[in-house]
Amino acid sequence: VLITSYDLLRIDAEDFARREFYCCALDEAQYVKNHATKTARAAKRVRARHRFALTGTPMENRLSELWSIFDFLMPGLLGSYMRFREHFELDITGGDEDAARRLRSLVAPFMLRRLKADVLQDLPDKLESVVYVPMEAEQQRLYAAHEQQLRDALTLQKNNRNNKRFHERKVEVLAELTKLRQLCCDPRLLYENYAGHAAKLDAIAEIVESAMDAGEKTLVFSQFTSFLALIAERLDASGIPHYTLTGSTAKRKRLDLVNAFNEDDTPAFLMSLKAGGTGLNLTGASIVIHADPWWNAAAQAQATDRTHRIGQSKVVSVYKMIAKDTIEERILKLQEAKTGLADRIIGSGNAGVSLANLTEDDLIELLQP
Repeated sequence: VLITSYDLLRIDAEDFARREFYCCALDEAQYVKNHATKTARAAKRVRARHRFALTGTPMENRLSELWSIFDFLMPGLLGSYMRFREHFELDITGGDEDAARRLRSLVAPFMLRRLKADVLQDLPDKLESVVYVPMEAEQQRLYAAHEQQLRDALTLQKNNRNNKRFHERKVEVLAELTKLRQLCCDPRLLYENYAGHAAKLDAIAEIVESAMDAGEKTLVFSQFTSFLALIAERLDASGIPHYTLTGSTAKRKRLDLVNAFNEDDTPAFLMSLKAGGTGLNLTGASIVIHADPWWNAAAQAQATDRTHRIGQSKVVSVYKMIAKDTIEERILKLQEAKTGLADRIIGSGNAGVSLANLTEDDLIELLQP
């Protein structure tokens, strides 16, 4: 039996390719969802009589991810990627229900799906709610000015054929969208001299304090480590102990922090979504706060499941903090419009929005008040 990590598999690809195995199993198989990566290519070079792939998110953003996993499992079942794109992906993305049924009939016999509700019948409930936070005058003014500027630029670009093509400016547009999302969290993420209120910061601090008073522990997730730092500063000012975990936290220290949080009385744990979204057991918490929405709903669900898992004895309450009348509200609506894709193919309903697939019309719609 050989056990390895995806990083080492990529490095040792030549050695593995020279061997022949009875069985090869990929855990967290979403790591090979991008067929163009070295990791995916290394996994597909492993020769084995039997292959298995285990994942809770077989398709997060696009159909090509499902194709890539099946290209490891059963090369040729769905044809080459170009053929798959021509016969399935383009049609299904365009709303072709017949193509969706044909693809589902191909992959369904080879998929064994186990729902958490079926396996863990004694797991306490998970209650999710959206908290709409209205921004106050100064924050609202800054946000509105940035949004209007970006909206005008996109509209002008669409109407001006001589302007740079959309895909050439897309990176710039996405950078501006990130600024809008930061303004929704706290204008200090963009303006160091901002001295006004940040409505969402107040709301998060209030939930953490109320949970602490009730003897509950809270996980707070954010995309922005700079926002986590502001939340930490606010909790410090209120005398609320907390831990923080980000991508810069050493791997050995991560486990120490997780064990300490589950065992001691520290009421809050602040985490970046990417660093804390998978691989951690944090059943010591029963409150989860998503400080800002991510495009991909599956990534947020995985983060929530750090606490809603085996060993949890309390009802888990999940709060999604949304700045009212902003792009954050529209991200939620766009998620809802896109999540039907996975449900139509594999019944998971957890696909999200891919930044790479956002069209010009998608972006303009995101900026409509």
